[in-house]
Amino acid sequence: MFFWSLTSALAGFLFGFDTVVISGAEQRIQELWQLTPGVHGFAIASALYGTVLGAILGGIPTDRFGRKPTLFGIGLLYIVSALGSALASDVQLFIIARFIGGLGIGISTVVAPLYISEIAPAKHRGLLAGMFQFNIVFGIVVAYLSNALLTGIGPDAWRWMLGVAAVPSLVYACFCLGLPESPRWLLGKGRDPQALDILSSLHGGAAALEEIAQIRASLNAAPAASRWREVFGPRLRFVLLFAIGIAFFQQITGINAIFYYLPTIFAQAGGGLSTAFGRSVVVGLVNLGMTFVAIWLIDRIGRRPLLIFGVSGMAVALLTISWAFHAATATGGAAPVVNAPLVLCAIIGFVACFAISLGPVMWVMLAEIFPNEQRAAAISLVGFWNSLVSATVTMIFPWELHHGFGPAGTFLGYGLMALAGLLFFVVWTPETKGKTLEELEGALMRTAD
Repeated sequence: MFFWSLTSALAGFLFGFDTVVISGAEQRIQELWQLTPGVHGFAIASALYGTVLGAILGGIPTDRFGRKPTLFGIGLLYIVSALGSALASDVQLFIIARFIGGLGIGISTVVAPLYISEIAPAKHRGLLAGMFQFNIVFGIVVAYLSNALLTGIGPDAWRWMLGVAAVPSLVYACFCLGLPESPRWLLGKGRDPQALDILSSLHGGAAALEEIAQIRASLNAAPAASRWREVFGPRLRFVLLFAIGIAFFQQITGINAIFYYLPTIFAQAGGGLSTAFGRSVVVGLVNLGMTFVAIWLIDRIGRRPLLIFGVSGMAVALLTISWAFHAATATGGAAPVVNAPLVLCAIIGFVACFAISLGPVMWVMLAEIFPNEQRAAAISLVGFWNSLVSATVTMIFPWELHHGFGPAGTFLGYGLMALAGLLFFVVWTPETKGKTLEELEGALMRTAD
């Protein structure tokens, strides 16, 4: 079970690596192809627009062909994207290649957490599902480290930064061939003997029969209406609104804008490019370490406390970054001096708080709160919304820095969004710790009624 969960979660590694590796190339491609801030932002966000489409369509192959073939297909998309991005001769081909990688990212946000939640027992589901987020941040760390190591090899270093992603993508695709299919998907397709074999290997014969009975009862109780129509029905209203809210606040607080443009932010705060890459590695390591903490705590203290504590810290950190840039501008002069150590500490604090709250908790809860029959469609819808917000925030970030609100105003906006998110989570967040998926379905659907 651990190996199967880890293999599925490696889609998160490719997600994190592909998302952040562009931070090493974004300044170079702007210079190489003489991009305006608008085109620059669109080129960097092109993968996220692919993510938008992949997220909304990801539930289709996941439900029709199964979880295993869909996971394998993700690996193929990443391979094509990595090689295409590295070999692109102009910005148009670059955007297409990055868009293909974004399709893989979007589909992975649907199928990987869903697959893990469907094979994991209740007492370990938070830990195992949290491995998806752990692998995202592990991929981020490796991307920052890879960029730092490759940055000095010449003007085409950015091509190597993007191209090396083909290697882990190939390894991941090969690992997926050894996965079993999700027993819950098999039962939904009437393939009970295969589902029984898989559940028996996980939990033993008697426990497997009991779990099959629970899953079958849940499937039989599901409405006959369209899965998509049921997602928007009154039965799922409570959990859908919560899911849309947590997906919105995860991205509107600026996490991907920071990860994509971290060297640029550090350069604005003072320091050369090599120093900025070194600081980025530190931020990535903090992100990784705090994700370990989140995975250790999520099944112990629960999802709700982590959200409230983490988002509170995010708000403080973002407002501190805004103040640091504002204080430098307020001193006047042609070249205002930013308190770079304060900005670095605040960014580290923001990333640390995100890593123990919105980062892993969102993926875990999305895979928990929806009923069996609507789970893939609902996660696909919420993943689409999450990706759309992320793409928009990432695309407009260069404009905000240079022609809009400046660094102080941009981070002030993120901080205010974090405060709004804190209020939302205090009022709205259910606790899902320690309950089976079928128990949660009953409890949350009654809450919705």
